[in-house]
Amino acid sequence: MTDDAPDESAVEQDTEEHTEKSVADASTADAEVTESGEYAGESAEEEPTRDALSARVAEYDEELAAEVGELQSRTDELEAELAEKDDRVDELEAGLRRTQADFQNYKKRANKRQDDIRERATEDLVSRLVGVRDNLLRALDQDEGTDIRPGVESTLKEFDRVLDDENVEPIEPDPGESVDPQRHEVMMRVDSDHPEGTVADVYQPGYEMADKVIRAAQVTVSKGDE
Repeated sequence: MTDDAPDESAVEQDTEEHTEKSVADASTADAEVTESGEYAGESAEEEPTRDALSARVAEYDEELAAEVGELQSRTDELEAELAEKDDRVDELEAGLRRTQADFQNYKKRANKRQDDIRERATEDLVSRLVGVRDNLLRALDQDEGTDIRPGVESTLKEFDRVLDDENVEPIEPDPGESVDPQRHEVMMRVDSDHPEGTVADVYQPGYEMADKVIRAAQVTVSKGDE
């Protein structure tokens, strides 16, 4: 070995130091970020794209660059899915608002129809009742001493027809019939030939409409045969 031959240990040390310095310089230039979010030595407009970042990483580690690329692709997919779901949420919210508006409009129309039906039913009932009143007025216009009973009976039949048309039925229990607390109101207990606790007489008839009691019949109840 001559004195001019380079020292192999010194060469290896210089090579390692040069490589480490290059990597450090590249890392500093590519990865250092300032507090404002900009890359060192670059403005915000010059921030490297994802592809550029992968390319720079590939210069030092291709396997890591591949992983970075996969992560970037997955990020893009997730962002696209999120945007799609946001659009779907907006669509559903708009549909819900339309449904709510339609339902409110339906309720208003339904309430108006009910009011119209109620008004027409009341108007129809009143128009038939005024005819009964006219008959009563004519009966009262008869001369004194005139028997108005036939006229009153005729008016009562007409009135009963009106009630029947409205599905209204009188509650008039027969004597001896059991007392129904839902349909009968007991006024007093009286001596009677009928069994104890049964209806003795009807003081005032009641009325029910479509199986609903409008007014209970007022009745007396038998004490039993004494």
